[in-house]
Amino acid sequence: FIFDLPARLGKCIKSEAYADAVKFYTGAMPIFKAYGDSSFQDCKRASEEAIATIIKNLQGKLFSDSESIQSRAEAAVLLKQLDFPVDSLKAKLLEKLEQSLADLEVKTEGIESAGEDSTSHSGGGSSIGNHEASVGEFAEAVRAYRVIFPDSDKQLISLSRDLITRHFEVTEQYMQKHISSAELLNFLKIIWTDVLLLDNVLEEAGLPDFSLEAARLVVKKYISSKLTHFQQDIADSLVGPKERVGDYSLQDALEAGKKTVLQGSMDVLLDFRQLLDDKLELVIKLRDSIIDWVLEGFQVFFRTLDDHFVLLSEKKSSLDQGLKEGAQTDKALTGLVLVLSQISVFIEQSAIPTITEEIASSFSGGGARGYEYGPAFVPGEICRRFRSAGEKFVNLYIKIRTQRISVILRKRFTTPNWVKHKEPRDVHMFVDLLLQELEAARSEVKQILPQGIRKHHRSDSNGSTTSSRSNPLRDDRMGRSNTHRARSQLLETHLAKLFKQKVEIFTKVEYTQESVVSTIVKLSLKSLQEFVRLQTFNRSGFQQIQLDIQFLRMPLKEIAEDEAAVDFLLDEVIVAASERCLDPIPLEPPILDKLIQAKLAKS
Repeated sequence: FIFDLPARLGKCIKSEAYADAVKFYTGAMPIFKAYGDSSFQDCKRASEEAIATIIKNLQGKLFSDSESIQSRAEAAVLLKQLDFPVDSLKAKLLEKLEQSLADLEVKTEGIESAGEDSTSHSGGGSSIGNHEASVGEFAEAVRAYRVIFPDSDKQLISLSRDLITRHFEVTEQYMQKHISSAELLNFLKIIWTDVLLLDNVLEEAGLPDFSLEAARLVVKKYISSKLTHFQQDIADSLVGPKERVGDYSLQDALEAGKKTVLQGSMDVLLDFRQLLDDKLELVIKLRDSIIDWVLEGFQVFFRTLDDHFVLLSEKKSSLDQGLKEGAQTDKALTGLVLVLSQISVFIEQSAIPTITEEIASSFSGGGARGYEYGPAFVPGEICRRFRSAGEKFVNLYIKIRTQRISVILRKRFTTPNWVKHKEPRDVHMFVDLLLQELEAARSEVKQILPQGIRKHHRSDSNGSTTSSRSNPLRDDRMGRSNTHRARSQLLETHLAKLFKQKVEIFTKVEYTQESVVSTIVKLSLKSLQEFVRLQTFNRSGFQQIQLDIQFLRMPLKEIAEDEAAVDFLLDEVIVAASERCLDPIPLEPPILDKLIQAKLAKS
């Protein structure tokens, strides 16, 4: 054996069977120590030369980037067996091990294909299999290094935790791509497999607990980001796709918004449910926390959705400044405020009860957050918020519309010199603009709100009517030329009206077409009355107001539901004009009729 040893070592060098060479050489060492200087002198010298070559080759293997972690670790073990001072190489070896961490990161391509259907499983499976093999090599290297360097545990624990931390960082980056819970679970399964592999060789690192804390943060962030994406989906559905900007009606926006809220909520809950149903040990440990995060997440989601709606409405109704300068707000944007009102009502009346039912059946349990904080999901609070939001948005819509009409009225009443006004020849064009605005509002409201029950209809005998001849404010004073008597008669008639019937002008706004349009009409007429009170009129100016108001009676009663209130407010405008008139003599009925008929013939 001793005589053949140099030749054997030469063969091992050629075939790179270094483990065998070391075994043969260490086996012959006792004989070389006893007889190496006499009988086996030449054999010893030739064997030492061969071992010197082997040590050189093993050192090369140790620091070669092309070698696997495992073969480097084997080289280190063999060098130690040959009494080579490997401690001097420790820092360099651990540095190489640290550099290898980059190659062990989870590859997202494998996750994506593993999450697809079975046709692509082979690609994803091979990628995941390669990763598992690489981590297995890393684990073996850790095991070997612990043997070679007994005092290296601290560095090896740090490296192992770094690897798991990198895995979770990659997972967080990947979550930005709007992934599903199935893809997240694929990540967690790979990480957990790596944790178990490393835990077998380095239990002191406490990787299962370490990874549980990291998973806690990642899963919580996933639930939060999923709900953030969902909120954006709802906002997008309200404004419509870019390719349909021109023909995306308010009705489309409302239906898309309702569908996204309800179906989207169900889809998100189903996605979260998949997390709970999985049998992965890491997820099972987080089960109670996941339930709490889902419930808390939905509570916060609806709060922020309400805030988001408010921001949208403020953006759409950046009114005051714009309207003071006479700017026109975009029609679609004005209507969107009305859509937000109805979406809020839908969330309160339909979405929240359905979501509450689903949560009760699929997410029972929890309690990890502690009872002192109260329940995580409080549907009553959400309903109150959206009930209030619905009212706020419908009132905001009415405000936007009436402010636009106020711009028209302000221009009408501040432009002419009313004291030098000429005799009325025609109904003024501001009446057309006013009716256009009201018609635009009615058109929007018809798309969004349901019809209500029309009320306050009355026959012609019950006060002011459609005919210009039967207005008591004028008939009772017909033919009177005395200014003072005409004015006192007007006031008497006005007082008689007040005692005759109690008219409710402003009632609570309901979510019906008639209620919203009527409120806009009433507020516009009230605004008109205030503008009249700020002017002083000559007889012709007063008659122009009388003509314009008389023409408005018919169309306004058609537009508004509350005919009694409309009549009352129109009469109030006439009374206000007479009070501000130097000579309040009204137009003769035949002349009034003739001018109105001429206007009707034109339009």
